[in-house]
Amino acid sequence: MAGSRAPTCPGPATRLSPSAFDGLAVDERTHPMQDAPREFRARVSRAAQTVTAVLLLCWAMPLLSGIEPAGPPPQPGAAQALLSRPAQADDATSAHPPLPPAPPTRVIIPTIAVDAPLMGLATDQDGQLAAPPDSDRNLAGWYQDGTPPGSIGTAILAGHVDTATGPAAFYALGALHKGDTIHIPRTDGITGIFTVDAVEVHPIDDFPDTQVYGPSSTPQLRLITCGGGYDKKARRYLGNVVVYAHLTHQT
Repeated sequence: MAGSRAPTCPGPATRLSPSAFDGLAVDERTHPMQDAPREFRARVSRAAQTVTAVLLLCWAMPLLSGIEPAGPPPQPGAAQALLSRPAQADDATSAHPPLPPAPPTRVIIPTIAVDAPLMGLATDQDGQLAAPPDSDRNLAGWYQDGTPPGSIGTAILAGHVDTATGPAAFYALGALHKGDTIHIPRTDGITGIFTVDAVEVHPIDDFPDTQVYGPSSTPQLRLITCGGGYDKKARRYLGNVVVYAHLTHQT
């Protein structure tokens, strides 16, 4: 990251196929497009392209930087890995009923002392997802054209691991453990509480698109930041830390 740019992580070498979203469940109470399959497929395709942009964002920005991370962020251990495909995607009994769509306002993770506002992230004319400004280390974002956290489907939150001035909002994501909770206050006054199912590091050349963004019949949440080691020569991270979680409570 040069000067004002944050060191971010690389994404997978290939673009995410829209087929990763095929079969995504839609609840007629929360998604008015259930009876318009063509339009829904188009939305899913756009979501797939944007998810790719989230990861490609982490590929380009560090190349502008002359600053190396001050220290390695925590990385998850083997015990935090998924034992199989996220169970809650196939077992609706393990999840809380879906919430009506509403934008999130913050992400709060008590066990790692995260309490950060969320801004909406969207793609630019080139299809790249804009990053949260690195001028504010305590800021993360959510893909506002995708699933809102708490609704059926997979909601995506992304944030910097660090910036030119030090650790950022998602620096400690790799320290989360299965069973930890993530609190997402929303504009409708409801706070969705998500339970962590797994925390993994995925290298750029072996990113499991379907596992991370695949079909779900329950409210899913993914938090993504940089990790997997740091290439000093290329000035970039080598992978993505991904937190898998599902909705279990509301307040």
